Formats: sequence, C-alpha cells, structure tokens
Amino acid sequence: MPRNPLKKEYWADVVDGFKPATSPAFENEKESTTFVTELTSKTDSAFPLSSKDSPGINQTTNDITSSDRFRRNEDTEQEDINNTNLSKDLSVRHLLTLAVGGAIGTGLYVNTGAALSTGGPASLVIDWVIISTCLFTVINSLGELSAAFPVVGGFNVYSMRFIEPSFAFAVNLNYLAQWLVLLPLELVAASITIKYWNDKINSDAWVAIFYATIALANMLDVKSFGETEFVLSMIKILSIIGFTILGIVLSCGGGPHGGYIGGKYWHDPGAFVGHSSGTQFKGLCSVFVTAAFSYSGIEMTAVSAAESKNPRETIPKAAKRTFWLITASYVTILTLIGCLVPSNDPRLLNGSSSVDAASSPLVIAIENGGIKGLPSLMNAIILIAVVSVANSAVYACSRCMVAMAHIGNLPKFLNRVDKRGRPMNAILLTLFFGLLSFVAASDKQAEVFTWLSALSGLSTIFCWMAINLSHIRFRQAMKVQERSLDELPFISQTGVKGSWYGFIVLFLVLIASFWTSLFPLGGSGASAESFFEGYLSFPILIVCYVGHKLYTRNWTLMVKLEDMDLDTGRKQVDLTLRREEMRIERETLAKRSFVTRFLHFWC
Repeated sequence: MPRNPLKKEYWADVVDGFKPATSPAFENEKESTTFVTELTSKTDSAFPLSSKDSPGINQTTNDITSSDRFRRNEDTEQEDINNTNLSKDLSVRHLLTLAVGGAIGTGLYVNTGAALSTGGPASLVIDWVIISTCLFTVINSLGELSAAFPVVGGFNVYSMRFIEPSFAFAVNLNYLAQWLVLLPLELVAASITIKYWNDKINSDAWVAIFYATIALANMLDVKSFGETEFVLSMIKILSIIGFTILGIVLSCGGGPHGGYIGGKYWHDPGAFVGHSSGTQFKGLCSVFVTAAFSYSGIEMTAVSAAESKNPRETIPKAAKRTFWLITASYVTILTLIGCLVPSNDPRLLNGSSSVDAASSPLVIAIENGGIKGLPSLMNAIILIAVVSVANSAVYACSRCMVAMAHIGNLPKFLNRVDKRGRPMNAILLTLFFGLLSFVAASDKQAEVFTWLSALSGLSTIFCWMAINLSHIRFRQAMKVQERSLDELPFISQTGVKGSWYGFIVLFLVLIASFWTSLFPLGGSGASAESFFEGYLSFPILIVCYVGHKLYTRNWTLMVKLEDMDLDTGRKQVDLTLRREEMRIERETLAKRSFVTRFLHFWC
C-alpha cells in the first residue's frame, strides 16, 4: 500500500532519494544541489516542515554542500547582516569623522589639564604613547573582525560569539553605560563653557538648546547625520592644526611676550610631579585611565559596520586612518601643552568640575602667550567639540542598544528600525537618559557626574580587552577548524601577537588603576571613596557577569573553539577570486613608489 503523500515523512524520504551518493541522474554536485533546493522550497510551501520534524532535508543539504564549507548562501548571508534594516549610507569619510567626533572632546581639551597637574608633561606623553600602541592592536583586530563580519553592533557581537555570552553581556552593558553617561556629561560641559562669555543665564537654558539641537540631528537619516558630524569633526581637526602651529610659534618665542620657552617647564617644575621616584611613578600610573578615556570612541568604526556601504574596504581604511589622525593629534598637542603650561599652574585645577573648559590647558597656553581674542575662539571650538561628542554619543549608544537587543541582551523593541533606517526606539531612550543634563544648574552636578562616570569609568579598557581577546580566539578557532586566512578580506597587521600585547598591557593598566584608586596620590593611606570613584565599574562588571550566569544558567566559561560559529554574518569570499585580487594588488603596488606602498600599508 503506497504511503500517504500528505505525511511529512513521505517528503523527507523523497528528498533523501535525491542524495548525490545514491542518485546517478545528476552529473555534478551543483545540479543536485539546485534541484534539491528547489524541491525543498516547493515542499516547504505546500507542507511546512521544521528542521526538527524533517532531519532528512537538512541532512541532504549538508551532505551536498560539505565540499564547499567556506561558502554560504548569499541571500541568507545578507539577511543575517541586514536584518535590522539599518541604512547603509556611510562611507570611509563618514566612519572616520564619526570616530573623530566621538574621540576628540573633553578628553583632549579639558581632562588633559588635570592629567598634567597629576603626572607632569612626561607622564602625558608616555601614557598616551603606551595607550596608543595598545590602541593600534585593537584597531587592527577590529578591522579584521569587522571586515569579515560586518554585523549589527560590531564588537558587541564578537565577544558573545568568540568568547562567552555572559562576559559579552557584562562588557557591552558597561560600554553602553559609558555612552549613556557621556551624553548628559557633554551637555553639561557645553553649558559650563558658555559661562566663559555669560554666567548670568541659567545653565539649564543652554542645556535645553543643545539638547534640542542634538535630538534634531539624530532624527535625520544616517547619511545626513554623517554629513553633520563630518562638518563638526573638520572644525576640530582644523583647530588642532591651528593650535599646533600656534604652539610651535609660542614655544619658540614668537608670541607677544617673546622669550624662548622650549623645554623650560620640563626642568622646572619638572617632567614628573613629585619629589620621590615612588610618587612620580604613581603619578604616571594615575594618568593611564585618563589617556584611555580620551581615546574612547575610536572603536565607532565597528559600531557603524552595518551602516557602511562596503564594510570589506571601508572599515579597515577608516579604522587605520582614524587611529593615525587621533594619535598624531593627541601626541602633538600634549607635547606642546607640556612645553607651554607648567604642571603646577593652579588654573589646571580651578574648574568647577571635570568638564569645565576654564581648566583647559589649551586655553591656559593661549592666555600665557598673551594673545587677545584667541582664548575666546578656543572656548568656542571646545564648545563645538563637546556638542559633537554628545551628538556621537547618541549615535553610538542607540546602535549599541540595537546590537544588544538583536542578540537578546536588551528588550526586542529597541531593535526596531523605521523606514528611513533609524533605530528610533533606541534613539528616544538614549535621549531620555540625556535629560540628566538638566542638573547643570544644581550645585551638586559635579558630585552627580563623578559617581555616574564611576559606573563605567573603565569601560573603554574592558571593551578594548574584549576586542583583542575576541580576535585571539577567532584566530585560534580558525586554526582548530582548519580554515585559511585567505578567506579574510582584511588581515590584522599586528596579528595574534599584537592582540596579546594589547591585552596584556591593558590588563597591567587595570592593575595600576586599582593601585592608584585604592591608594590615591597625595593620600595618607587607603581611601574607599577614591577607590569606588575610580574602580566602581569593575565590581559592577563582575555583578553583571554573575547575574547573567545565574539568569541564563549557562555555566560555560568559554565557547569551545571547535564549536565556534565562523560563518553567520560572514561576508562571502570567493577564494579563487580573492587570491587573484591579492596577486594583482601586489603586482600593482610593486610598480608604485615607496611612499605609495608605505601609505597603502599603514593607512
């Protein structure tokens, strides 16, 4: 008696009958794959079957495609990448300026003043250079992962896939908190900067104006937002170039007051702060976290991965160019600041809070030079800079929310995107947290933001360590699963060794921060208040990690290398075409000048 064709087992057996091993009707594997795919789709439309109910279909497809394990169906792949419907209008220029917009703000213009007072000019240069070397490894790791996996949220997803879900949840939540706090913090900084010209108007009035402007900018489509950030970032870059030229002139004695300055302040009051080597070393260690915070935002290139036009090319280029632009800007400016402002200048600590532009070493340097009008111009530039960072904070925070909602770490409603490619729910929630900025008129605003900042004070270091560790484990999984590096659109210039270097140095920075937070510089002993102000984010990270473990009941410490998913969201790479492209590229570059080859490699 024939079996009933309405039964799902019937169709599973029918499809099993077309396996290549038992079906000589097909001359090659490609024809068999095509036929089975078409038959399966027709069968599913008439008799919907789940993979659980019909293992035969899935097994057949797996058997057929086993010889081509590195290739995935392009339509499925694009669905994985684009399933949030985010707009894809960002170019290298936009990614570069988004990262600049997020990184160059109060960290450079204001916080470097307190760092100079704490550690001295030598500490500024040493700490920022050390952090920049770590950042170079992070950028390369991020470039490799983002080019291969341009998924929504970038590194928010990588740590979950390549390390462990609970670890990813804790790090991502801490990183999200940083941007949530940064938005109101920068708005308050903007309102305080206005007091340079007028201190009679209530600060909350200025906060309302800046808040409305930023909200409007983030309601634009992503391309218009990128253009807005491009203009703001160009103003920052031009100001840095201008200050560099001015700083060199002043240092050489070309200012109104005349007199060669050079390295005068490196000798008196000295390159380091403190009378003993122990105090000087502690001052050096105290500045590390400030240096890391000032670079935060450079990882924005990966957050924007799902909204870039061609992630394979744009992300590595944007990442490397952003690194060199920001690093060159910081190291140059900090060197000049150390030459133009003595570390014992009382104005460095005269600000009403950590975001008060009155304590900006750039403004103080210009005032010391005796140039009238320029301090006002520099304050205007600082105002633009902090507004730009606040603008980038809304973008970064909303995209992080989308990523975390996408992987199930936040409510799903935050994953919704409108027809113009904007994650409106995430943007509105971010703006809601921005209402904290209206404490600007309160005399307790400095205390409020000190503790709010403490919640995520080390988040940048956690994030960078997670990126490097994700890259290390990704490469280990590639080796275990016998995958070739030829599959990767971009290969990290620093490799796995570079990622290990960055991870270890950042871990040492955490240890140094623990020491200087528990035993603060100038203190008589251990201080609980100082410790929690500087290190509160670490116990919060542990609580989030343990809480996620208890909630999910997943006690796995690390994702097994052999089980690691190296395909979902992966950009499809034709290995033959890839090798041919690399050969042509090498031959073309070999004919170019040394300068061209040098710039191509590094930038």
